[in-house]
Amino acid sequence: MVSRRPSSGGSDPVAALVEIDLYGELMIAASSADEERLSPDRIDEVLRVVPQRRPESAQGPEPRR
Repeated sequence: MVSRRPSSGGSDPVAALVEIDLYGELMIAASSADEERLSPDRIDEVLRVVPQRRPESAQGPEPRR
């Protein structure tokens, strides 16, 4: 996960709480998973990541994650 800290060097309590909540969701998913590790797709599902759409004019295969 990319840290989104303000450029001023201060802390953002709301962003910190959101990040803590996301970590908690990942921990819950990992603890209830049958497999040893969560797949990248499962992590995206837990974090509600929406895949970016590529422009139709883009050529070549989609990049691997």
